[in-house]
Amino acid sequence: MAESADIIARDAQNAVRHSPDVGREKVGEIYARALLGATENAGQSAAVLDELDAIVDEVLTRFPKLETMLGSLLVSHEEKAVVLDRVFAAQVSRLLLNFLKVVARHGRLDCLRAIRDEARRLYEEMHGAVRVRLTTATAVAPKQVDEIAAVLAASLGKQPILEAIVDPALIGGAVLRIGDTIYDGSVANQLQTIRQQMIDRSVHEIQSRRDRFRNSTGS
Repeated sequence: MAESADIIARDAQNAVRHSPDVGREKVGEIYARALLGATENAGQSAAVLDELDAIVDEVLTRFPKLETMLGSLLVSHEEKAVVLDRVFAAQVSRLLLNFLKVVARHGRLDCLRAIRDEARRLYEEMHGAVRVRLTTATAVAPKQVDEIAAVLAASLGKQPILEAIVDPALIGGAVLRIGDTIYDGSVANQLQTIRQQMIDRSVHEIQSRRDRFRNSTGS
């Protein structure tokens, strides 16, 4: 456990060198790599990430004042360490608690959500998984979701973590988001494309008529 703490402390120094103006996503990635470096060595990545999810989704979301206090530069890291012990010592592993204290010592607990998001993304990437969001106008049956996941796994060569969402505004069809890439096959998008094509055609025709008129008048 001491070795894991040393890894976290050592790798987190990289984040300290960044100015406060650096985007939270970048800072989150640096700390996420530090966390995963420790959890992978300890064989605790899955469990620790579940704990971190619980902290963000169940504690910080429910108690925004606590999140504000932990992220405040007006509160010393010693005070934050006391709060972390009181609130989380009995709920999370010593490895994660030590990590939170390192982040607090460097004044980056305001990036905890970004750290969680990046840690999840990196963990999934390390283990050959990819997040996929399937949005449809009506609910897709679980069997169809499984079939889509199987097709994606075969075509991507990765295990999809598929999230199915319903959005009636799509009218029909589906929108598939794989990582940062979006494939929009919805009826709403098709209608928008047709509408834009009609507008572009009308603008082109108007411009052509103006050009012909100018040529005919010699102006």
